Amino acid sequence: MSTGHPERGPHQVPLWFLWDGQAVWMCTTATSMTARNLREEPRVRLALPDTFDVVLLQGEAECFPDQEVPGEAAEAFTAKFGWDPRTEEGPFLYVRVVPKRVLAWRGEQELRGRAIMRDGTWQE
Repeated sequence: MSTGHPERGPHQVPLWFLWDGQAVWMCTTATSMTARNLREEPRVRLALPDTFDVVLLQGEAECFPDQEVPGEAAEAFTAKFGWDPRTEEGPFLYVRVVPKRVLAWRGEQELRGRAIMRDGTWQE
């Protein structure tokens, strides 16, 4: 996840992610630089899943403290990763990003035509 802060600049960190069919869910400590940046600027960019099959997703982050996250999302996250941040010491923050723009390509031959979503609408 890439975040930015008007004074500290860009910050990028790898996070586990879960796609629920409409949004990407991630989790980070509530005191992390990522969480601090999201409080100031909710616009983010995600780079998924690797450097050959590239998906770049842009959207705005919606943040949920670990004790306020929707149960269905927290349970799906726990089921996928075998880890429940809600049971950890210290606060965690769940982050939900609904894509507004998605770019995707597979290798250099697909650099053209990689915009598959614009302004929240899938392109054909």
